[in-house]
Amino acid sequence: MAKTPPPSVTQTIATRTPAAVSLEETLLWLCAIPSPIGEEKELCDAVAERLSRQELAGPIRRYGNSIVVPVVRARAPGRPHVALVGHLDTVRTENGPARAEGGRIYGAGAADMKAGLAVMIVIAESAARLVACDLTLVFYAREEGPYVENELGPVLEADEDLRSIDLAVCLEPSDNKLHLGCCGTLHATVRFEGKTGHSARPWEGDNAIVKAHALLARLAELRPIEHTIDGYVYRTVTTVTLANGGRGRNVVPDGFTLNLNHRFAPTTSLAEAQADVRALVGEGASVEFTDLSPAALPSASHPLVKSLVAAGVEGIEPKQAWTDVARFSALGIPAVNFGPGENAQAHQKNESTDCKLLFQGYRILVGWLLGMTT
Repeated sequence: MAKTPPPSVTQTIATRTPAAVSLEETLLWLCAIPSPIGEEKELCDAVAERLSRQELAGPIRRYGNSIVVPVVRARAPGRPHVALVGHLDTVRTENGPARAEGGRIYGAGAADMKAGLAVMIVIAESAARLVACDLTLVFYAREEGPYVENELGPVLEADEDLRSIDLAVCLEPSDNKLHLGCCGTLHATVRFEGKTGHSARPWEGDNAIVKAHALLARLAELRPIEHTIDGYVYRTVTTVTLANGGRGRNVVPDGFTLNLNHRFAPTTSLAEAQADVRALVGEGASVEFTDLSPAALPSASHPLVKSLVAAGVEGIEPKQAWTDVARFSALGIPAVNFGPGENAQAHQKNESTDCKLLFQGYRILVGWLLGMTT
């Protein structure tokens, strides 16, 4: 006997709470508006227009295709100021139309990170008046590209009100686990120079690819370096991600270029990370650094982080990858990663996320915001 298929979101929507229905509808709405990196304007316009219908604490402030939304301002003594933060852009992957199917929402960015954006919007629309803190929402563009093109940087520079934040929560996909801190990352273009020659007489040239053998051997022997910070382990790793060289099948190559991606622990500065890469490369090659992104400390002992843990997060892990918590950390603002999107679905073809995670993430954040103490 064939099994009865699980009910779809639309089949069961009538049995859900109003907030759950709104979460599903909002995520579908967000996924139906394409926003690949560099094309966030339409979605930014739509989110700004939707939230402008709410009774806000002040006007929405726009910077390029990013917005800062002051939702609640009581300004009572000792009352914390929290920012929920999410990026509007998605990577460019193959996805069908936004749809609800089998208890999941499908669409570009469903996990990374429109699930988080949906939770932010529905909190503003359904629970904002009840929260026990001042609340700001930040929606920003161009996260999925180079560090210097990310609009959160200019937003933080321009918006003075964001400097009063006590804790920023970046709603990156984390399966409702709390991801503390983040590793820093940089890319290094390493170039070996040689001299062309005929491959029949290689002694007349200087093979740039062969000159890289010592560095490649060192990289092959590298093992992750573990750093324990606040009880959580972060790993320093260096990986060759690109290689390019040679002019032809019968020509001794006069140039060979490697891209090294170096990930480093929260206790390591950018200057120290650059020095470590230079020492690894050694003599015989030039090094050019690009896309330098600092690390962020875990903030595990912060009272607001502890209260978020108590609100029922699914677990606590160190963030081995890089996220924009580092931008807040650089300004002395504690920040953590917590979001309802499925981490494994990020950047996938036919991306989706489980609606149960969406509902759970909303409940955890609302419970935290309503019962917040410092």
